Amino acid sequence: MSNYNVPSELRYSRTHEWVMDLGNKRYRLGITDFAAQHAGDITYVELPETETVIDKDGVDCTIETVKSSEDICNQITGTVIAVNDMLEDSPETVSSDCYGDGWLYEVEAENDEDFSSLMTAEEYEEFLATQED
Repeated sequence: MSNYNVPSELRYSRTHEWVMDLGNKRYRLGITDFAAQHAGDITYVELPETETVIDKDGVDCTIETVKSSEDICNQITGTVIAVNDMLEDSPETVSSDCYGDGWLYEVEAENDEDFSSLMTAEEYEEFLATQED
């Protein structure tokens, strides 16, 4: 078991994004606890525009910290249907509540295959065990 919060109901990527199934081919995306802890102080979040068509593994979101800028990889191909506007005024919420109020954006997917190809919580914890802290 890792020292990171890994909710069992989510799916995960090797680039440390999480995806929540909202039903009807709609998904919410964010960064994992591992990514949030390693990012440091988040100062700005550049979110995609709603109605933007995004491709799996593309980059349409960036998180800026005091130290660096991190690209967030899309995990679902589809159309952005919502963004977390709260992050404009409170980007630090991504660090303090990455699985709750710190979510990034929501996508209406072309299909369910992108979601089902992501790691389960158990698989992600095994993956985390191979990562250097």
